[in-house]
Amino acid sequence: MTTVDQAKQQARNRVWDLLERERAAPPGVHGRIPAFHGAEQAAERLAGLPQWRDAEVVKAVPDTAQQPVRAQALRDGKLLYMATSKLAHQYPFILLDPAALDPDDAADRHTATRIGRPVEVDTMRPVDLIVCGSVAVNRHGTRLGKGAGYSDIEVALLQEAGLIGRHTTIATTVHDLQVVDDDLPETHHDFSVDLIVTPTTVIACPDPRRPHGLHWDDLPPDKIAAIPALNARHNTDKHH
Repeated sequence: MTTVDQAKQQARNRVWDLLERERAAPPGVHGRIPAFHGAEQAAERLAGLPQWRDAEVVKAVPDTAQQPVRAQALRDGKLLYMATSKLAHQYPFILLDPAALDPDDAADRHTATRIGRPVEVDTMRPVDLIVCGSVAVNRHGTRLGKGAGYSDIEVALLQEAGLIGRHTTIATTVHDLQVVDDDLPETHHDFSVDLIVTPTTVIACPDPRRPHGLHWDDLPPDKIAAIPALNARHNTDKHH
C-alpha cells in the first residue's frame, strides 16, 4: 500500500469511527459507503436544485445511501442509469425507464438488477447528472470512496465514451459528519464533485476535476480481468 493509499485509508477510518460513535449510520459501516441517517432528506434537498431539475438523464451508484436519490429520479421522470455491483456484469450499467417502472421498487438495487435493462456504454445517452456515494468529502470536492475505485472507473468509462463533459454535474449525498476540513489525498485518476448535498445543506465546490479517461497503468491486471467492460476496452486498445 502506497503512502497515498495509507493516508486515504486513515481518513476513511476516522469518518467511519465518527459515524458509528455519533450513531449517524447503522453499525458496521467500516468498509462500506455509509447508509447514513438522513439520506432521504439529502435526496429531497438535491431534488430542489436547478442542476437536478434541468437533468434529463441521471447516473447513480447502487449503494443503499443513494437509494432515495434513485427513487426520486424515477419519480421525477428522469431516465436513470445505475452501475452494476462491482461492474462485474458484461454490461456495466442498468437502464431504468421511469415510464415503465414503479419508482420505489426499481430504486432498490437488487430489484433494479432484476428488472432493469443492462446496457453497453456505447448505447447510453449523454449523462446530465452523476450522483456518487462517498465515505468522506471536503469542501474542495475531493472525495474518498470505500477504496475499491469503482466510481472512478465508471466516470472514466463515461468520459472516454464522450457521455459526460463540462455540462455534466457530479454530486454526492452524504451525512454532515462526512464533510471534513482535511486536505484529502488524491491521485490523477480521481474525480472531484461539483456539489455536496447533506440532510441540512448544499456545498458548491470550486474548480471540479475530471480524469481524461482510463489510466491503464493504475489498474491491476486482476481488476481489469474482473470487469468485462474494462477487459474488452483494454483488449481493443492493445490492438490499436
